[in-house]
Amino acid sequence: MLGMKRLGLLAALVVLGLAPAAAAQAAVQPSTQDTQFVQAIHQVNLAEIEAGNLAQQKGQNQQVKDLGQRFVTDHTQVDQTVQSVAQSLGITLPDKPTADEQSVLDQLNKVNGAEFDREWVTAELAGHVQAIQAVQTEISQGSDQSVIQLAQDALPVLQAHYDALVALAQSLGIPVPQVSGSATPSPGGTTTTPDPGGTTESPDPGGTPTEVPTPNGS
Repeated sequence: MLGMKRLGLLAALVVLGLAPAAAAQAAVQPSTQDTQFVQAIHQVNLAEIEAGNLAQQKGQNQQVKDLGQRFVTDHTQVDQTVQSVAQSLGITLPDKPTADEQSVLDQLNKVNGAEFDREWVTAELAGHVQAIQAVQTEISQGSDQSVIQLAQDALPVLQAHYDALVALAQSLGIPVPQVSGSATPSPGGTTTTPDPGGTTESPDPGGTPTEVPTPNGS
């Protein structure tokens, strides 16, 4: 009888010992927001690397070629961190861009010369706006610190790309969306106030209309 009581006590201790471990394991599971952001930014990187390679191959303007090379380098570096964070959190990453991103890449493959330059810059402006919006959402709504840090580190890279695209668009005579009504992200993570005027909205990856950032210094 005493042996049975001891076994019962041991069983209870084992259960009690497992409960905190199970709770700790559940606590490290990334939120839906964190998971979706890591997957989305990985797809952005895949698309930007391919778009950058296309710019180097098909761009007519040397600035387009140079910016494409920069995108490949920067997004490859960002994605190394994305993959590391995903592995640590057990997040499965997609192996290709989204359908919309692939559609843009397919369209770029169909054009050449100056037309390619114009379409590439226009597409990249829109893509980086959406990426910046996704990053800002993660910074404000994310829960896992490693994912939030990933977003904070990616923001200045994306903003610098956006600013370079704006400058290139202006030099090529390509229209740049003029927006207002919200703060503009800057590489330091702070904000600047855009010029007054009308508001142009662009959907974020989740489908919610959000405002397009204006270039730094404008």
